[in-house]
Amino acid sequence: KSQGSGFGVAFEWDIPLLEGYRHHVLDNVASQPSVTTYAGCDTPRVADYLREQKFDAVIVNGWVVKTCLQTLQACKRLRIPCLVRGEANHLRTRAWWKKVAQRFLVRRYAGYLYIGEANRNFYKSYGVPDDRLFPCRYCIELERFSRFDDDEVTRRAARDRWGIPQDAVCFLFSGKFEEKKHPRMLLESMLIAKNAGMKAHALMVGDGVLRAECETYAREQQLPVSFAGFINQSEIALAYQATDCLVLPSDAGETWGLVVNEAMACRRPAIVSRLVGCRRDLIEEGVTGASFTFGDRQALADLLLIFSRQPAQLREMGERAFQRTQDYSPLKAAEGIEVAVESTLLRWQRKASGGSR
Repeated sequence: KSQGSGFGVAFEWDIPLLEGYRHHVLDNVASQPSVTTYAGCDTPRVADYLREQKFDAVIVNGWVVKTCLQTLQACKRLRIPCLVRGEANHLRTRAWWKKVAQRFLVRRYAGYLYIGEANRNFYKSYGVPDDRLFPCRYCIELERFSRFDDDEVTRRAARDRWGIPQDAVCFLFSGKFEEKKHPRMLLESMLIAKNAGMKAHALMVGDGVLRAECETYAREQQLPVSFAGFINQSEIALAYQATDCLVLPSDAGETWGLVVNEAMACRRPAIVSRLVGCRRDLIEEGVTGASFTFGDRQALADLLLIFSRQPAQLREMGERAFQRTQDYSPLKAAEGIEVAVESTLLRWQRKASGGSR
C-alpha cells in the first residue's frame, strides 16, 4: 500500500480520510500501482466518469501522475473547466527541458489554486494572469491539533514515555527519514551545538531508510536524542506537546512542509531551511520561528543554541505561530475553492456568449 511509502513501515492512517465525503474510486490499470510515480496512476475511464456525472468544474492536484493529465485531456474534450492545485515552485533547479514542458503544460488550465507564495510565484513566472490565481492555502485539521490538552501532567508523561529530561528544551524532527528531509543534518548540528555548551534534547519521530544511519550516528556521538519511530495521526500531537520547537532541515524537495502547520497549531515555533516551501508564508524571523541557509550546519547549530537558552521566548513564539496558522484552515481553503470555481465558470460563460475569456 502506498500510505507507507518512504516510512519504511506498513501502516494505515488511524483517522477516517473519506468518511462523510461522496467519493468514487476509479479503476487503476497501472501494472505497478503507486501514487509516487507517473505511471503508477493510470485511469483511462476518467473521461467516461466525467461525462456521466456532468460536473461543472474539475480540480486536479498537479501533474505528477498520469491520471492528472488524463483528467486534463478529458476536461478539454468535454469542455469542462479544469483547475489545478499543485505544489510546484522554483526553489529547486530544473533541467531546461523540464522548464519548457512546464511552460507548455501550465498554461492549459482554466484556473490556479496556489498553496502559498512560492507556488504563486511559480505560476506567475509562466505568465499566468492575476485574475486566474486564487489562494487555497495548504492546511491541516487545525481543531484536531489545537484542541489537545497542553497541560503539564500530559507533557511530563509524554516526556517520560520518550526519555526526554523534564527540564530540557527539546527540538523535534517529525517525518520520513528520507534524503530530501535530511534528518541527519539536525543531528550533526546538535553535535556542533553540544560542543559549544548547549544542553538540550531532540526527539526524532518517524521511520524510513535513513533511520538506522541516524541512530548509529547519534549513538556514536553520544547525542541526547530519542527515537520514537512512526507515530500515527491520533497520537502525533503528543510529540509536539513533549517538545518545544520543530526543526525541518529539508531541501527544495519539501515543496511545503505540513509538519510546520501541525507544530504551529500546537503552539510550537519552527526552524526551517530556506528551501522549505512554506517558509515565506509561515516563518517570520524571531516571531514564529527562524530559518537558515540549507546545508549550513553551523547556522542551524547557532539557532539551536540560541533557542535552547530561551524557553520563555519559545513559548511566546509558539503563541504567535498559532495565530499565524489560523489562516491555513480547511474552511479558508474551501472558501478559496468556491471563489476560484465561481470566477472560472463566470469567465467561461462569458467566453461562450462571445465575450472575452
